[in-house]
Amino acid sequence: MMKISAYIAVSLDGFIARKNGNIDWLTEIDNLDSFEDYGYDEFYQTIDCLIMGSNSFKSIIKYEPWPYADKKVFVLSHAINEVAPQDVDKYEIYSGSISALITKLQKQGYDHISIDGGQTIQSFINEGLINELTITTIPILLGEGIPLFGKVANDIKLKLVESKAYENGYVKNSYQF
Repeated sequence: MMKISAYIAVSLDGFIARKNGNIDWLTEIDNLDSFEDYGYDEFYQTIDCLIMGSNSFKSIIKYEPWPYADKKVFVLSHAINEVAPQDVDKYEIYSGSISALITKLQKQGYDHISIDGGQTIQSFINEGLINELTITTIPILLGEGIPLFGKVANDIKLKLVESKAYENGYVKNSYQF
């Protein structure tokens, strides 16, 4: 069975970004002297590819070097319809249904997919396609911003499988659906 996971950070009040999409608070609050990735690299090594929304994509496309050089990236978008020639090996634009994309990726042999972006994660949850969610809560109140969760059709029960607190106040919780 294909594993579909999300690994994301939120403010204590549940936001993944400021209203303007800025995530400066993620780097400003972490003042530890040593670099800690909160388990992300270990998680990243287990995935075959990534699916992200266009807003997440627009915020990372400018990164040099490309952070996902060893993974295939699928960008969900109806607005972006072409890939620059120099980026053809980096990502693919997809505008169909996400269940059809998952079927396609399963047929292509992908085993573990990472989902990125608030709306994308919400869509996967609402379609019952995600089976693992890791949320690192950052001890900051933003007051407003882009929420991780939106409306759901029914209650969705999760099982906590791991919880880890860090000395800087970050708390990582991993859930299964």
